[in-house]
Amino acid sequence: MEKDTKSILIGLFEKWAGEEARSFVMLPPSGSYREYYRIAGRTKSAMGAYNADAKENQAFLEFSEHFKNKQLPVPAIYGVDMDHHVYLQEDLGDVTLYSFLQGIRKGKAFPEELVNFYKKTITKLICFQVQGGEGLNYSKCYPRQAFDKQSMLWDLHYFKYYFLKLARVPFDEQALEDDYHRLIDFLLEADHDYFLYRDFQSRNVMVVDDEPWFIDYQGGRKGALQYDLASLLFDAKADIPNSVREELLNFYVEELENHIVVDKQEFKQHYQGYVLIRIMQAMGAYGFRGFYEKKEHFLKSIPYAINNLKYLLETIDLGIELPTLFAALTNVTESEELMTIGQRSSLLTVRISSFSYKRGIPVDVSGNGGGFVFDCRAIHNPGGYPEYADKTGKDEEVIAFFGKEPEMADFLTDVFSLVDKSVEKYISRGFKNLMVNFGCTGGQHRSVYSAEQLASHLQHKYKLNVELKHVEQDMKKR
Repeated sequence: MEKDTKSILIGLFEKWAGEEARSFVMLPPSGSYREYYRIAGRTKSAMGAYNADAKENQAFLEFSEHFKNKQLPVPAIYGVDMDHHVYLQEDLGDVTLYSFLQGIRKGKAFPEELVNFYKKTITKLICFQVQGGEGLNYSKCYPRQAFDKQSMLWDLHYFKYYFLKLARVPFDEQALEDDYHRLIDFLLEADHDYFLYRDFQSRNVMVVDDEPWFIDYQGGRKGALQYDLASLLFDAKADIPNSVREELLNFYVEELENHIVVDKQEFKQHYQGYVLIRIMQAMGAYGFRGFYEKKEHFLKSIPYAINNLKYLLETIDLGIELPTLFAALTNVTESEELMTIGQRSSLLTVRISSFSYKRGIPVDVSGNGGGFVFDCRAIHNPGGYPEYADKTGKDEEVIAFFGKEPEMADFLTDVFSLVDKSVEKYISRGFKNLMVNFGCTGGQHRSVYSAEQLASHLQHKYKLNVELKHVEQDMKKR
């Protein structure tokens, strides 16, 4: 039997640290499917990562070694087990540029301290793009070696199918496609022979001893300089004032001139185009995660992105005609529904999860620190019988099995009583989030059945939102 992720990562940690692991804590999920864990011993700590995508892991590890050799600020790699899709890396702490920004910013003001840190970040970014790109093995890039025409089409179609269509924004399909190709031809006029970080935003910059360190560059590839700058300055929830964006753009160009010859006018015109495609890519991601996967916190970024889009449409001058695209984008900016999305739900949301204790208790994505955790392992387990081995708690055979088990009925009676009391109190006090987790050995039978039963019970008894997730089953689908 394949060893579980936790034991493998602890083994890597103890081999590197030379001391016993005393804690193993899963970090809140990000926008990716990677899982991160902080592992700590008596004197040392490290970050463990699990990612089922072997090619993405290979890209990250290859890039990390290359950037370290260039003395760029990236985490050191302490251990790797490629067969089990895990690796151990340097722990850079918990302070991202986004959390740093949130901590010192008051209202709309953007303190000089923040401006100066962004300038430090920009200086290092240019080193990544120019020096970091020199000698890089681009054949390891994943899913593509360059941010080329195909990559751009993927992003633009992502926006079309997961944002425009799901938000019910009207457009002419063929005319929009024609505009897409005109935009791509314009973007590819810019010099695109540099390292493009791809997701260079405030959550991927760590603040360590008042210096920027970079993480999550596994999606990097060859491309134009303007894209990463656009990603940083138009990061939706960072909400950088337009005057500060302009100051930082000018600073970037001045710093870049220390490395290469720059045509400022041409650079800034192409920069506007890359801001446009980056905003659209981000909105496609918000649509996929929010509209399609029903993850409400991604919807909250949409109004910020629309404000960025409004500003861009008022100022953009690409020298090319994109009538259908700009008409669709204008419709987006004029939508009152989209501007208030993510702020509308006044109902309590109960997030119910089933999980395997082998993988660990799920993290509360609402930021409230968790809720109920019920241990189902004392209940008679159908997983011990061959006829139920390939079934889950959602299958009729397993449901019938538990229907004959009074200990499951007694267990759920107690669970319903406890959860009902909290739900009623939360509703009366206007609270928005409650989490309930059910764990068993494999996360397949007892926990899945219990989670399904509680979801059905709450939906029939109360007016609230229920989000149901079966962690182990979702992992098997990847």
